[in-house]
Amino acid sequence: MDPREHLLSALVKSRRAYLVDLDGVIYTGSRPIPGAGEFFEVLRQRKLPFQLITNNSTRTGTQVSDHLKGMGFMIEPEDILTSPEATAVFLRRDWPAGTPIMVIGEDGLVRAMVGAGFQLTNDAMRAKVVVCGLDRRLTYERLVRATGAIRSGASFIATNPDLALPTEHGFLPGNGATLAYLEAATGVKPTVIGKPSPVMLEIAMARLGVRTRETVMIGDGLHTDILAGARASVATILVLTGVATIADVAHVANPPDVVTDSIDIVRRALIAHV
Repeated sequence: MDPREHLLSALVKSRRAYLVDLDGVIYTGSRPIPGAGEFFEVLRQRKLPFQLITNNSTRTGTQVSDHLKGMGFMIEPEDILTSPEATAVFLRRDWPAGTPIMVIGEDGLVRAMVGAGFQLTNDAMRAKVVVCGLDRRLTYERLVRATGAIRSGASFIATNPDLALPTEHGFLPGNGATLAYLEAATGVKPTVIGKPSPVMLEIAMARLGVRTRETVMIGDGLHTDILAGARASVATILVLTGVATIADVAHVANPPDVVTDSIDIVRRALIAHV
């Protein structure tokens, strides 16, 4: 048996919960990766809990579900944890419903904050929290208000730190670019919820009712998915259908526990051993 297959076989034997990244793991662009749909069928057949984990802050879980169903994946909103949803859970630990919050972000983030019972405000003196996600309609005026709120003592929370947004037109500025602006203007570092922070994975595990030693994170990004898994103390599987290559693994401080060609190989290992 190939050493990588042996490691993968041992890992799937010892784990029962799966956290799975989206782009580069189950699809690329608008094309499903072979075996990805069948992977989730196996999880359901074996009653193995899972969550799809996405840093995308512009869509709701329902919108992500609809997008995936359009590619043939039978994934429901409750199977998905978006960074805005995780941010709402995180904030409700310390802030009650009705707390005035200033939001930089699009529909997915706005709906998550309203759904959690927070009151949206543009008043820098009233805002107790500034929550920042990707906003492709961001204006200088809104940056000024957010800067004023943070300088006045509002907590600074980020849905995700992604510096660049991959599109068909190349890489465009991501939420990390906005965070860099606000940090430079205020001297305050944001608390980050999305990958590579472990917070999002911890919330996903709480949703599933599983422990770290039962859980594995599957991703294609060494500096996002795999690093988040390491920080959350869960096992990690790197698939080579996305951004990272096998050569990249030697250059990271937190390498994955297992490297495999695709999620279809993980599916085959599950069929063999679960």
